[in-house]
Order: sequence, then structure tokens, then C-alpha cells
Amino acid sequence: MPKSKKRGSNHQRGAGGQHRNVQPFSDEDASIETMSHCSGFSDPASFTEEGTGPEVDEEATQEDFEYKLKGFIDLTLDKSAKTRQAALEGLKNALTSKILYEFILERRMTLTDSIERCIKKGKSDEQSAAAGLACLLCVQLGSGIESEEVLKTLGPVLKKIICDGTASIQARQACATCLGVCCFIVTDDITELYSTMECLENIFTKSYPRERETNGISSTHNTVLHIRALLAWTLLLTICPMSEVKKKLEMHLPKLPNLLSCDDVNMRIAVGETLALLFELARETDTDFFYEDMELLTQKLRALATDGNKHRAKVDKRKQRSVFRDVLRAVEERDFPTETVKFGPERMYIDCWVKKQTYDTFKEILGSGMQYHLQSNEFLRNVFELGPPVMLDAATLKTMKISRFERHLYNSAAFKARTKARSKCRDKRTDVGEFF
Repeated sequence: MPKSKKRGSNHQRGAGGQHRNVQPFSDEDASIETMSHCSGFSDPASFTEEGTGPEVDEEATQEDFEYKLKGFIDLTLDKSAKTRQAALEGLKNALTSKILYEFILERRMTLTDSIERCIKKGKSDEQSAAAGLACLLCVQLGSGIESEEVLKTLGPVLKKIICDGTASIQARQACATCLGVCCFIVTDDITELYSTMECLENIFTKSYPRERETNGISSTHNTVLHIRALLAWTLLLTICPMSEVKKKLEMHLPKLPNLLSCDDVNMRIAVGETLALLFELARETDTDFFYEDMELLTQKLRALATDGNKHRAKVDKRKQRSVFRDVLRAVEERDFPTETVKFGPERMYIDCWVKKQTYDTFKEILGSGMQYHLQSNEFLRNVFELGPPVMLDAATLKTMKISRFERHLYNSAAFKARTKARSKCRDKRTDVGEFF
């Protein structure tokens, strides 16, 4: 039988100094310990599924949750880059899955300082995580003076990274999106809005072909940055005064269609959706809006909507054709395929390109937390004109929620039905093949 180890035996040896010298607790050990804490809390499920037991003290659960968040905030100052990044991701998951306005309001200066430090001194992944956290911070705070203060602090830093050719493309992409979203939320300062749009224009216009350049546009390592800058600029265009919209239309509408020949599918799609939105805004400002090169443009859009180029991936072609069918209908027929978004007991209809662009942007930022924020976040509900949050009592929520077991049974039944249907189709194909 092996001897059982007694607690404190190592400590007693170290105290006597007879067997080995005990090393002091190092920074590396501290980082390992804090990383283990971060890895346990950075999963979104750890925030959303806490307190789902039958008998839970809500106040104690909330205190425990806030204790974790305070720990994350402290760890954003850690010496280890991995620990700082894990803490930033943990905070992002928390802000995605819950409304934490009061908690953030008390600590917004600390959070802003931590984000600024991580963007300035961190490397690619850490900078991207910090920029993502800045977006969520403003989404939580809404369009008030608090978000204005965040943008005033972070705006110059974000612009510096975006324009810095030596910075990583990943960090510049994240900063471009962050700058656009934060500026969209803080809509009162028109000067800052125009300055931000000019900064983003300086980035994506580098993709414009030079004069007399007729060949297709080749993508570069900067193309992904240009796409993000274009999408962020398009988002900000939706809140510009009509006089500014007219100026931007005159400036960019003649040049943007040239980017439809870019060999990057994501650039083609981003440009197509931007063109659809520009035409929508142009017709709002002037019902008799006329575009001189309409025939050439519709030819390009129709070619992309029916693209069968064998040199392109099937997934890319399928995605492109789907998008450009809608873009072509928008440009030619002024039509938009209405989409329905369900969240809880409510529904939202996306019935125009402006709304679609806004929804897609916040969906990318919030991810799986988008539905929750549409239900509870007052800022987002104001953006999409949903009115004040619908208050539901616990009993109603309980009746609406499907248990895991029921969801499992439903998925199993659906899987069996799908398998049977596919088997029948296979049998039919086999019979036809044998017959001929």
C-alpha cells in the first residue's frame, strides 16, 4: 500500500531547509494561475448559464459575477500578454451576454485606460481584443456623454493605428471597425463624424484603380483592411445629413463600381452592398435620381449575380450570386427582400439596406448576444425603433424556454426525418440510374 501524502509535508521540509530550497512565487507562476482563472471564466456559457438551478440566491450570484469581472479588469494590467488578452476576452464575453450598465458606469474610466494601454502597447491579438471591448463598452453605455468621453480618449489612438503602415493588418482592421461603431453611437459631434469618415476614406480609396487602368483589380494583403474601412464608412454614411450624403455620392459613386472587378470575393460583396445602400440614399434625397452609367453598372451586377467562373470556389460563387441578385433588384427595381429577425416574443423586420447594414454591423460585434441585446439594450432598441424593452415576468419566461431534454428530442426527431427523406431521394436516383 502506498503511503498517503500528508498536507503540509512539503512546507515543513522547506521550513527546515534540509531537503531543498523553496523558490519564491514568481511572476511566471502568477501568470499561470491567473490564466487558469481566465480560461475558466472566458466562455460565454459561464456567464449565461450561471444561476440556472432551481434554488439560486440571485444576489449572491450577481456578487460572484461582479467579482469575476473586477478580477478581469485587474488582469488587463498584468505583465503577461496572454493573461491580458484572456482578461479582455473574458470582459468581451461578459458584455456580450449581459446588460451591465451600472457596473460599467462606475468603472468606465478604468476600463477606458486599460483599453488604451492595450491598444498602444499590445501586439496584434491583444490590440484586436481591446478594440472589440471598446465597441462593446460603447454599446453598453449608449449614446450619452459617457460614450463621448470614451471616444475622445480612444479616437486619436485608433486613428493612429489605422494609419500606421507598420502595425499589423489584424489590429488595423479591428481599430477601423471600432472607430466606425463608436462614432456611430456618439452621433452628436458632427465634426468628429466627418473627421472619422475622412480617415476611413483615406484607407479604402487606396483600392480605387488608377486612371487608364482597365485590367481587373488584384487583391493585396491590405484588401481586408480596405473592406473593413469601407463597411465602417458606409455605416457612418447612414447617419449623415442629406447635404453630406449628396457630396459623398458625387465623390464615390463614379469610382466604386470599378472595385466590382476585384479578385477578392469579400471586396466585391462589400462594394455591391455599399452601392445598393448608396442608390437607396440617393433616391431618398431625390426621387428622380439618375445615374449616367446605369446600363454598364447593371451589366456588371448581372454578371456577378450569374457568375459561373470555374476558377472561383463554389462557396464564394454561391454567396456572391445570392448577394448580387438582391443588389441588382435594389439598383434596377428599387426593391429589397424583407428579412424577419425573431428575438424572444418580438420580431423585427429588416426592410431596407440602411437597416441591414446597421444590423449586420452590430451582429458581428455582439455575435450570439445580438438577440439578448435587441430585447434588453435600450440603445439598440432606439436604433432599430423597437420602443422600450418588453417586460416579462419569470413565469412567462419559463413557459417560453425549452429545456435541454426537449431540445434534444426535437433535434433527434428532425435528424431522423431528414435522414429518411434523403434515403428516399437516394433510392429514387438509384432506380433511375438502373433503368437507363
